[in-house]
Amino acid sequence: MAEREKLVEVKNLKQYFNVGKPNEVRAVDNISFDIYKGETLGLVGESGCGKSTTGRTIIRLYNATDGEVLFNGENVHGKKTNAQLKQFNRKMQMIFQDPQASLNPRMKVSDIIAEGIDIHGLAKSKEERMNRVYELLETVGLNREHANRYPHEFSGGQRQRIGIARALAVQPEFIIADEPISALDVSIQAQVVNLMKKLQKEKGLTYLFIAHDLSMVKYISDRIGVMYFGKLVELADADELYNNPIHPYTQSLLSAIPLPDPDYERTRVRKVYDPSKHNYKKDEEVSFREVKKGHFVMCSQSEFEQYQKQYS
Repeated sequence: MAEREKLVEVKNLKQYFNVGKPNEVRAVDNISFDIYKGETLGLVGESGCGKSTTGRTIIRLYNATDGEVLFNGENVHGKKTNAQLKQFNRKMQMIFQDPQASLNPRMKVSDIIAEGIDIHGLAKSKEERMNRVYELLETVGLNREHANRYPHEFSGGQRQRIGIARALAVQPEFIIADEPISALDVSIQAQVVNLMKKLQKEKGLTYLFIAHDLSMVKYISDRIGVMYFGKLVELADADELYNNPIHPYTQSLLSAIPLPDPDYERTRVRKVYDPSKHNYKKDEEVSFREVKKGHFVMCSQSEFEQYQKQYS
């Protein structure tokens, strides 16, 4: 296989809040991973594990406490002029979890979508601007009549489509989707995810897809990372992670996925993750190690040897 091109490199990223105080929170604690051009990396874990904070730190909504985020080889958190920042903001966009909260209720849909077009001067005339808005609305499965309405006149699924159109307006390379479907009805979730897959194919987009619904993440992602209390505990190709989970926390997460099969549900055994069973010594180095090709797990040297015997 040809060497894939890295678009985003996250190196030893830390995001702490209330640093040095008794209530210090290590929301993202020394994590590293790469995202390749044209792929979807899924990031999963329970609520409060730091996955949304990771996305927000990558896109500079938060300043990193430590570590680096490289986008096309350039440090995202380095000092930038306003012109450089503007250029960077155009290449990287975000779709937010709650479409109602992320759209300004006082703005018409046409102005919400065209905000990025205006900021970056991507339309030479009012007519070109409106044509671009119409085109974006149709791209996400809405129609041009929707341009003059306000967000409250739409359903949750339609609002999320408006959020996607807004992100696409500046022709980005990379989109961070922060739980983009968790506020939507199940019937609408599949539509939004299918739309995202279609747009990825057509426009060559790269996604970081953050969610806690494991079955949906498997459907859209090429590779999946699992987070637990600010740490990345496992990372592998989607099928490999689901078929051969190695870290006990990943096994616990996967054992909790319900299936529409009453016989299976009656006999399903849920695995409960107990972090104390790792029993790490004080000076023991726990790091992210490659147990199998492309399959990384957070473990100590003794666990690593055990996993290698067991899984490779």
